[in-house]
Amino acid sequence: MIQVGIIGGAGYTAGELIRILLNHAKAEIAFVQSSSNAGNPIDTVHRDLIGETSLNFVAEPDFEAVDVIFLCMGHGKSKEFIERNSIPDAVRIIDLSHDYRLKAEGNDFIYGLPELNREVIRSSRRIANPGCFATGIQLAVLPLAAAGVLENEVHVHAITGSTGAGQAPSRTSHFSWRNSNVSVYKAFQHQHLGEITQSFKQLQNSFDFAINFIPVRGNHTRGIFASVYTDFKGSLEEAKDLYKRYYADHPFVFVTDENPDVKQVVNTNKAVLHLEKHGDKLLILSVTDNLLKGASGQAVQNMNLLFGLDEKEGLNLKPVSF
Repeated sequence: MIQVGIIGGAGYTAGELIRILLNHAKAEIAFVQSSSNAGNPIDTVHRDLIGETSLNFVAEPDFEAVDVIFLCMGHGKSKEFIERNSIPDAVRIIDLSHDYRLKAEGNDFIYGLPELNREVIRSSRRIANPGCFATGIQLAVLPLAAAGVLENEVHVHAITGSTGAGQAPSRTSHFSWRNSNVSVYKAFQHQHLGEITQSFKQLQNSFDFAINFIPVRGNHTRGIFASVYTDFKGSLEEAKDLYKRYYADHPFVFVTDENPDVKQVVNTNKAVLHLEKHGDKLLILSVTDNLLKGASGQAVQNMNLLFGLDEKEGLNLKPVSF
């Protein structure tokens, strides 16, 4: 049984991790750390877990009790945590922040997008879990990069639910502002652009084009709908064949002939892709749950790979229809 520790246990991603791991046949939660909630029952914060667990939050982690820790803290906090704690080499780390996603000197974390790096992940010890927008956008484009056919700029318009902003309240996540409202933020300069570009270049070293990304705050709570288009010389059938071959052995990515919607993937670790050809442009629609395939579900998928388990273990999650 894999013993798991969660650092920064009060946020949305930690809540989703706890929910998944409580029902994971081959993993057990040893502790959930939260400085601000130490001593309190977990279900007083994550109220959907009432009746599911009797665990309390702890103030300090016990690294000797675990095989793996998930870091569910804000950006910048993971690096601080690792630098101030002596984490045994035997303890594997899966970081859900932005801190280690970009390659840099001294960074030994592997970028944890299984559809890009699955075999490398299996033999790794430290994983940088991808960003939520980055996951949906990359899955929309990776087959093109792998085939070396990205020959122009990539255009992205993607809308995300309010949970993507985290649990701490802010002006733009407050219900009365967010409800019945839509707004653009960080146009052309979103923090996920670096990791997206890095992955495209990993598959197609010649990729040197702009990724024109317009992120949108939606008035729903969870789910990302990304509309991506770029030049493609082949036919629609050739594109579909390319995508189906690339994702043939990746169990969470599905290519559909039907125009998708967010509710198909909410509460699941799925990514659903739909392709259309319009003149010389290939349009790829990509839908994911920002808290699951875009965060906690993918983190558990990475844990499964690290420990030699079936990639799908614990992730047979059902969509919410209404």
